[in-house]
Amino acid sequence: MDFFAGRGHKIIPSASLVPENDPSVLFTTAGMQPLVPYLLGEPHPEGRRIANVQKCVRTQDIEEVGDNTHDTFFEMLGNWSLGDYFKEDTIKWSHEFLTSEKEGLGLDPKRLYVTVFAGDENAPRDDESFGIWKSLGIPESRIYFMGADSNWWSPGDNGPCGPDTEMFYDVTEEGLGDLDKNEFIKADDEQKVVEIWNDVFMEYQKKDGKVVGKLSQQNVDTGAGLERLVMVMQGKDNIFDTDLFEPLVTAIKESINTENEKAVRIVADHIRTAVFMISDGVIPSNTDRGYILRRLIRRAVRYADVLGVPEKSLSELAKVVIAKYKDVYKNLSDNESLINDEISKEEEKFRVTLQRALRVLNTKRESQIRKVGDPNPHQVNEGVEYTPYIINGEWMFDFYQTYGFPFEMLIEELLSRHEIGVHHIKSLRQEFDIAMDKHQKLSQAGATQKFKGGLAGHGEMETKYHTATHLLHQALREVLGEDVLQKGSNITPERLRFDFSYPEKMTDEQKAKVEQIVNEQIKKALPVSYKEMPLEEAKKLGAIGVFDDKYGEMVKVYQVGDKNSGVFSMEFCGGPHVENTNELGRFKIKKEESISAGVRRIKAVLE
Repeated sequence: MDFFAGRGHKIIPSASLVPENDPSVLFTTAGMQPLVPYLLGEPHPEGRRIANVQKCVRTQDIEEVGDNTHDTFFEMLGNWSLGDYFKEDTIKWSHEFLTSEKEGLGLDPKRLYVTVFAGDENAPRDDESFGIWKSLGIPESRIYFMGADSNWWSPGDNGPCGPDTEMFYDVTEEGLGDLDKNEFIKADDEQKVVEIWNDVFMEYQKKDGKVVGKLSQQNVDTGAGLERLVMVMQGKDNIFDTDLFEPLVTAIKESINTENEKAVRIVADHIRTAVFMISDGVIPSNTDRGYILRRLIRRAVRYADVLGVPEKSLSELAKVVIAKYKDVYKNLSDNESLINDEISKEEEKFRVTLQRALRVLNTKRESQIRKVGDPNPHQVNEGVEYTPYIINGEWMFDFYQTYGFPFEMLIEELLSRHEIGVHHIKSLRQEFDIAMDKHQKLSQAGATQKFKGGLAGHGEMETKYHTATHLLHQALREVLGEDVLQKGSNITPERLRFDFSYPEKMTDEQKAKVEQIVNEQIKKALPVSYKEMPLEEAKKLGAIGVFDDKYGEMVKVYQVGDKNSGVFSMEFCGGPHVENTNELGRFKIKKEESISAGVRRIKAVLE
């Protein structure tokens, strides 16, 4: 942050892991998500050069966790140009920060490799980036032209997109030296070289899956994973041996009775991610974010059991994570009791589920034995004819999805009771992987449709619901009291969902009163406007916000009403809004419910 502050960048805080007013993704997966309005041209309160460390969660590679570089929670360092500098300054500063001993990390430039975009039908080869890297002393033999699958950034079928250039670092002890393209790709696959930075140049516009021209405002989005940078700085070949994980890994290993490095890493990663999710308001459940959190905690329980970690120890491990990060993220210590309670409760619930799962497994076993008529139908030699078995890889995947049994643990459970022979493990693994691949492709297709470029939330109805949310927030405070504060929201073109602090169920009279107040403001045709001002000034004016620590020095304050009509609400916000409340239509509350202790949820529509 000091490096980029010295180059004219304003430092902004991390946004929450729960995207604000963005239904397109479950979690903040990249630094660009909270900045979407500014990538589309809205002026940022802090200017055109900004930098931050953004908390992120990605779970699409959850099966890879346990290798050298994959984790589910990570911190992404990023510097941004919103229509200011472009390729030359971006690449020069990336190189300088990585290799400069005076102001940067002082990494060995002889261990650096670079990829650039090779060009396709959408855009030409990125010779400009190639030339810039070459001018900085990177040999041509270490600059590789790669296809769009690796060096083109696009959020979906619509929106800003463009080529990127990626930096990789040799983490082997002996050093790999010059590599041809195939050798480089092989070294990447083997994690001998590790990607440590990515510079994205948003210079094109995509529509319906095709590039239709250049953007009027060229943006730069860079990302460097803190965990991987720490790994190379500390001379490690994996992120789990760094001081980011060391206290947690040590605490796990102190209580185990078996060596299983992958299981240790999975427990460490999943507990760390669970802590950060809960601190940002996510609670275990059977849907959406809560389901992801539940799955992580349950996987942690299963792998902790494999290691021999004593039951009810996960909340103690959570305390180690909190102690490590609390000075950076204050909401960890503020929510320590909640974090520990939720992890403990979920572990207890899962242990009840596990007993039920084992009964299902036993029933399946008995069914198979009765049908096949052989007490050990799968202990056969290769090439020997046998009766087809009932427990197949697809069933095992369904069992994994339902109960959280990873494949390896399920195999161990079956083998321990002589359910299958070792000759069938390979075929079961293949069937399981096919089912997993099918599920992931369906999920990715759904995510792509849902993501819509990561630029969702700016259509006509979403814009209306953004403003309606402000009216609802203020109406709730008038009816229920000023202790009511927003705890999260989710907006789609069909409805708004608003989470708020309140200890008890709303009465029908209270809901009717809130509806009345909101509709009165709509009928008044109040103007909606915003001003940019220092955060402290906004607070003095009485503006309210979701999370105090997410705002920078300058904020955008939206006001509903004016001095003539009277100001109804004043709130920090970066989302789009209508110009007048008379554009909204009629407001109707559809449902009010509890989502956790002290937090209620309203779902409402505009008719």
